[in-house]
Amino acid sequence: MSGRRLAGDEGSAAVEFLAVGVLLLVPLLYLVLCLGRVQAATFAAEAGAREASRVLATTPGQDVATRRAEAEVALALGDQGFTAAPGALVVDCDASPCRTPDARIAATVSVDVPLPLVPGFLARAVPTSVHVDVRRVAVADRFATTGVR
Repeated sequence: MSGRRLAGDEGSAAVEFLAVGVLLLVPLLYLVLCLGRVQAATFAAEAGAREASRVLATTPGQDVATRRAEAEVALALGDQGFTAAPGALVVDCDASPCRTPDARIAATVSVDVPLPLVPGFLARAVPTSVHVDVRRVAVADRFATTGVR
């Protein structure tokens, strides 16, 4: 019996390896895909909030500063393949006008990240998106003027 093998057992290890490999690889690839999209949204929201708070702290004129900040957020989100939804940027100022010397200006950017490859019929049972919020605070220059140039 030392030289004989059981019949019909040849090649089954390769099939088992492939089956287990696919069962483990597909969820792992999906996890990497989802985490990549969430990380891209986090990078985009962070860049948008950072630049929006800087623009709001340095640009004279509240209306001009707000338009420029919204453009910065749209650009940052667009770089990562997201669109800026209405209300994606929320501005919170300590003082009025926002560029009052030493005033804190907070910019919050919100992004909803749709999870890829989730069928519509599962929308009631599982969440189909991840919400990302990033808040950045800038301080207006102590010696800045508050008027429009």
